[in-house]
Amino acid sequence: MCVRLSLFAALMFGFGYAMVPYYKKFCQITGLSDLLQPNPAAKNTQVDTSRWVTLEFDANTHGMPWQFAPVQRSVRVHPGQMAQVDFDIKNEGGSTLVGQAIPSYGPKHVAPFVKKLECFCFRQQVLAAGESRRMPVQFVIDAALPASVDTLTLSYTFFEVPAANKKNASAPAAGKAG
Repeated sequence: MCVRLSLFAALMFGFGYAMVPYYKKFCQITGLSDLLQPNPAAKNTQVDTSRWVTLEFDANTHGMPWQFAPVQRSVRVHPGQMAQVDFDIKNEGGSTLVGQAIPSYGPKHVAPFVKKLECFCFRQQVLAAGESRRMPVQFVIDAALPASVDTLTLSYTFFEVPAANKKNASAPAAGKAG
C-alpha cells in the first residue's frame, strides 16, 4: 500500500511538473501570459503632444455653509492625456448636510470635450458638521478639442439637496431608539 501511494505521489508530481510547459503554451495562445506585461494596444495613442491646454478651476457653494476650493487653480495638459485634480471641502455648519455639485464649462461649447472618468459631481455628498475631505476629479480633454481653444474653465457649484437633508433630519440618530 505504501509503495502504491509513493508511486501515485511521484506520478502526480511528475504530472504537475509536466503541466508547466503546457500551461505556458496555453497562456501564450490565449493571451493570458501577458497579464503582467504592459499591453501596447492599451497605450493611449490619442495624446496630442504638439499642444497644451490650460484648465482653470472654480469652486462655489450656493447658500450652503461649506468651504469649497480646488487644491490647484489650474493645470496644463496635452489633449488626450489623463489628469487628476483635487478639491477640498468642509462643512462649517452645525449639522449634517447633503449637497450635489453641478459642473459648468467656459466657453460653453467645450463641455463635450471634457471627459470625466471619476468625479465627486457624479454623487450627492454627505458631510457631517465640521467634516472635511479631499475629492478627486479624473479627466481627459478630448484630442478633438478645436485647436483654437487653449484655455478652458471647469466650474463646480454645490447646491443643497433639500429632500435628502429633510430625510437626514427626520432619521433617528445611529445607536438611539426611535
